[in-house]
Amino acid sequence: MSIPVIIPAVGESITSGVLSVWHKKDGDQVSIGDLLFTLDTDKVSSEVTALEPGILRTLVDEGAEVKIGQTVAEIEPAAEGSPVPPAPDAIAPPSAPIGKPAPPSPQSAPTVVPPAAPAPPTYPPNTPESRVTRRKLSPLRRKIALQLVSAQQNAAILTTFNEVDMGHVMGLRKEVQEGFQLKYGVKLGFMSFFIKAVVEALRAVPQINAQLDGDELVENHYYDIGVAVGTEKGLIVPVMRNCGDLSLAGLEKQLLDYAVKAREGKISLSDLQGGVFTISNGGVYGSLLSTPILNPPQSGILGMHKIQDRPVAVEGKIVIRPMMYLALSYDHRVVDGKEAVTFLIKVKEAIENPVRLFLD
Repeated sequence: MSIPVIIPAVGESITSGVLSVWHKKDGDQVSIGDLLFTLDTDKVSSEVTALEPGILRTLVDEGAEVKIGQTVAEIEPAAEGSPVPPAPDAIAPPSAPIGKPAPPSPQSAPTVVPPAAPAPPTYPPNTPESRVTRRKLSPLRRKIALQLVSAQQNAAILTTFNEVDMGHVMGLRKEVQEGFQLKYGVKLGFMSFFIKAVVEALRAVPQINAQLDGDELVENHYYDIGVAVGTEKGLIVPVMRNCGDLSLAGLEKQLLDYAVKAREGKISLSDLQGGVFTISNGGVYGSLLSTPILNPPQSGILGMHKIQDRPVAVEGKIVIRPMMYLALSYDHRVVDGKEAVTFLIKVKEAIENPVRLFLD
C-alpha cells in the first residue's frame, strides 16, 4: 500500500506554498530521512524528508503551487528482499559483447581524420516571445512586495542621516581579533558593534522602541533586533533575541547561527517574528547611501553603508578617515525629528568609542 507524502503545516497563517525543488525524482529509491523536496512560502522555506523507505512516485511538478495538507507524492514500499527497480530513464541500453580487440594488420596504415570545424553559434529566433522571460513571483517575493508597498502607504516614513568614523572600531577589531577567536570560537565583526550601539540608543530614546497598534501606542521594554539578510530567494529578517543581555561574543554566535541557517534554507517562521527594530547593511553590496524602508509594525530601521576613505576635518586639520554614512528611517507618526536625530547621534557616539561596548 502506497504511503502519501503531504505538504506539512509550517505556520498558523500559511495555507499554501510553491514546491520549488524535487531533490528526489520520480522512480528514485528513498530511505527514511532522505530529503524529498523544498517548500517555499511567503515567509520561509522548508525541507521535507521521507518518513518511510520505498520508491517515490511524484504527483506534482516542480514550481507547482500546493496547499497545506495536499498529497504531492506517494512512496511505494519495496517488497522485502527484492531489488528496487530503477527509474525508467535510468535503464541503460545493452552493451556490446566484450572480446579481445583484433590485432592491427601490418599492411594497414593509420587513418588520419582531420578535426571538424566548430559549429557556428546558434541564436534563438528573433520573435517577441524570445525577447523576454516570464515566470511567476515566488511566494516570498510576493510577500516582500506587498510588505514594502504597505509600509510606504501606511506609515509616515522620514529618513535622517549622519556619518560615523569607523577607524576606532576597525583598530579595536584588529587588536583583539586573534584572542577573541581563540576564546569564543567566532570572529568579531562589525554587526555586533552596531547591534550593541542600537540597544544603547533605544534605551536613551525609548520612543523609537514603540509602535502603533490601532489607536494605541505599544512601548516595548525588550531589545530583539532584526538583521536584514539577502538570500537567493529574497530578503529575510531573522531576529536577534535578548540583545540587551548579550555580549559581543554572544551576538556574534547568534549571527553565525543565523548565517548558517539562511545558507542552508533552514530559517524557521519563529526566527522571523517579534523584532522591535531592524538593521540593514547595504554596504556589503557596495551601497554608499540609501533610505531603508520600515519593517512594519516597527517604527525604525538603521541603514549601514560602505566604509570609504574620505577627507574630514579633525581638530582643525584635514585627514583621511574610514567613514560610513548612517541612515535612520522612522515612522513620523510615532517618532519626532528631534528623537530620531538624537538616536542616530547615540549610535554614532557608541561606534566612535567602541571600548565601552566591551565593558559589559
